[in-house]
Amino acid sequence: MLEISARLEEALNKAFIKVFPKEGRSSKTSSILTDSNVVPASKPEFGDFQINCALSLAKELKQAPREIAQQITDQLQKDNDFVQICNPPQIAGPGFINLSINSKTLISEIHFRLNDKRLGVPLKKFSSEEIEEGKNNNRVIIDFSSPNIAKEMHVGHLRSTIIGDSLARVLEFCGYEVLRLNHVGDWGTQFGMLITHLKEVVPEALHKKDVVEISDLVNFYRQAKKRFDEDKIFQKQSRDEVVNLQAGDQESLIAWQLLCKQSRKEFQKIYDRLDIKLTERGESFYNKFLVDVINDLKNKNLLINDQGAQCIFLDGVIGKDGKPQPIIIQKSDGGFNYTTTDLAAIKYRLTTPPNGDGAFRLIYVTDAGQASHFSGVFQIAKIANWIPTNCQIEHVPFGLVQGEDGKKLKTRSGETIRLVDLLDEAIQRAREDLKDRLNTESRSENESFIDKVSKTVGIAAIKYADLSQNRISNYQFSFDKMLSLQGNTAPYLLYALVRIAGISRNGGDLNVSSQKIQFNESQEWALIRKLLQLDCIIAEVEKELLPNRLCGYLFELSQIFNRFYDQVPILKASEPTRTSRLALCSITADTLKLGMSLLGIPTLERM
Repeated sequence: MLEISARLEEALNKAFIKVFPKEGRSSKTSSILTDSNVVPASKPEFGDFQINCALSLAKELKQAPREIAQQITDQLQKDNDFVQICNPPQIAGPGFINLSINSKTLISEIHFRLNDKRLGVPLKKFSSEEIEEGKNNNRVIIDFSSPNIAKEMHVGHLRSTIIGDSLARVLEFCGYEVLRLNHVGDWGTQFGMLITHLKEVVPEALHKKDVVEISDLVNFYRQAKKRFDEDKIFQKQSRDEVVNLQAGDQESLIAWQLLCKQSRKEFQKIYDRLDIKLTERGESFYNKFLVDVINDLKNKNLLINDQGAQCIFLDGVIGKDGKPQPIIIQKSDGGFNYTTTDLAAIKYRLTTPPNGDGAFRLIYVTDAGQASHFSGVFQIAKIANWIPTNCQIEHVPFGLVQGEDGKKLKTRSGETIRLVDLLDEAIQRAREDLKDRLNTESRSENESFIDKVSKTVGIAAIKYADLSQNRISNYQFSFDKMLSLQGNTAPYLLYALVRIAGISRNGGDLNVSSQKIQFNESQEWALIRKLLQLDCIIAEVEKELLPNRLCGYLFELSQIFNRFYDQVPILKASEPTRTSRLALCSITADTLKLGMSLLGIPTLERM
């Protein structure tokens, strides 16, 4: 519907020029008329699009809204392009203008999608000249997942990982070059603690592969942290070890690399199960740029010495004592922190190659608790003039995963749930549900089928339950709800696909790209209109970075398809109705598969 919407907007703008000549407009009237005034209809009964500006114009023009609406509709019907795609506009209520796309145009759009692998979603195009000159760069960086070395991935990493992945998939599909960065915590004081502790407890782990597992590292980290907090001698040894590491001491570097490699191997097992693709670029990568950050900020007179630390004071950043709160860029002992590293990352990511990534859009997917941190970092980058005029930086925050009691999701012992355990339980529950259903239906399936369906449904349910929520809000985690075949769940969407696959297995040829099609039933037109909204939904997600918009669309599409499936015959219909309905089944299947792939969700043809 994007192209149709653009054509309607163009026709409306031409009508405005005729009805409201530019030379006679007030600034307020001009502002109203230059807005995007063709919007999707709020309800299906109002048509496909609405024009609501008559109410806003009434006060400025001192005319009744319906009178203004009538002038607009009269002029629209003199436009040949408008008449070709739209039924006569209807004025409703105090002055709303409802627009319905005519059947000829809708059928033409369906024909187009039958032969278009992208299902009508336009692909952004960037000329090589524009990219090289940096005028319209197409590179986007998404910073997501970001676990810490020597720690296991837990449920808190789930949201960042799958939200970031879905956004990357959508932007890649739109035509952007997306660099998926995993900004792992692989540097800092914790390594001094861990290396010092391991040297005493299992020194062989620092020189041999696979001596300790990730679970061992987690326990060693806890032990090291406890010693660091309680033992001043150990504390000094750890800090000295950090200095050795930063200075490039060979033994310390080998130990650090082994620790990172062991953790990386465990992370990858999770990413493989979730089908997540990432490029690891940890905090250590930016270590060599930190001094340049300090020097640049000093040269721009942005740093203030506060009790020996190099700081920046931002407007509106106030501490609990009501006084301006400094953002520390370099500590009094000369060390650096997360803020310094994040500033170095922004500077590098926006710098033109070969000295940087040359991205024009940076997206950070982290929990909402880091909003203040990123707000400060972004402000510093802005006043340092590191953000080119054609670039944008965004924080994509998300809320907590809660238990059904509304509290933070934890184990019974109060510990954070390991992500691997969460995935295992989802798959096991999906397996149990499937076996119960097979018994109820007296179906016999082999173990390979049960294993495949259980894994697919379990992973799909976990991902969809998260992505279908507005990411800004907290959401309550419930295995029972997410694995249900009813409601806004992954199994419900998968079941719609399974129904269409069943039609194909029963003799319905879904390859109907060149046949003549026609439609007469309301269920058909409802499904057509929903199918044609895909491009608008993708454009919304691209702009707003809210995957739940796509989830909501796919759920509504599945609902409308199921009503269509239940209420009108498909295989038993006579021609050309049979072929026409098979065409709708084909596009519905392709749309669901595409939409779910953009969410990173696997699909099935039997379940």
